[in-house]
Amino acid sequence: MKPIAPGTVIFHRYRGYGVLTAVNLLTGWVSARFGNEQRCLDLNLSTDEVQHADGEPILFRLSPPDRMPHARLMEMVLKLHAAGYQRLYLYSWPKDAGMHWRWHLFTGCRTWLQRPWREGWYGSGADYIFNPVMGWGDLPGATAEELIDALARFDPEGLANALGEDEEHAVWFRRICEALLPDYMYSLEKRLNPDGSVSNVLPVYPVRQGVPDYDGPSLPCPPGWSKLHYVNPIPRHFCYF
Repeated sequence: MKPIAPGTVIFHRYRGYGVLTAVNLLTGWVSARFGNEQRCLDLNLSTDEVQHADGEPILFRLSPPDRMPHARLMEMVLKLHAAGYQRLYLYSWPKDAGMHWRWHLFTGCRTWLQRPWREGWYGSGADYIFNPVMGWGDLPGATAEELIDALARFDPEGLANALGEDEEHAVWFRRICEALLPDYMYSLEKRLNPDGSVSNVLPVYPVRQGVPDYDGPSLPCPPGWSKLHYVNPIPRHFCYF
């Protein structure tokens, strides 16, 4: 399905052409304004036969869009690793309510607990479902190459910090992407085994509705991840590789 976002022009058989004013990719409900009408109309993409302006049906139930950006970010990071930006890392973890996952891109040292924060390099699926962009001047549905171009324009200094080698992590990340893309994402949340020890199996989740739970081989957490839960979390200002 082509991407939809606030501002997308649509067509409805009884209302004609209109413009989306609000979108919820989690539920499939949208708001749209048609013609000279002052009030917005709420529509359900699964039942109200909404179309794109060119007549292509929006089949939300049969071909749901990504409700979180993590798979797109994984593809972007994978391509940047191949271009020599191996010191770029993607940290994903669930919000407290468990309905959405946050994401955080960081560069430099692979310090999972003391990650450097830069404006625009983090976000949440709770925001993405209403406006499916990263905030770098990118457009909804942008390809990995277009996301790289948008990020390079948005923060060239920050991206330059990712230039360098971290082959151990790059090999792990490539393996994870080969196993999960394009339908799944990973989450770096702490899980315990039945005996109380920390699990080294990577949690995996689908990025859109209608995708079955991941049933592939167990995947390991990133290099050095399990060690973080066996030592006291004392801040140390050095790289882990």
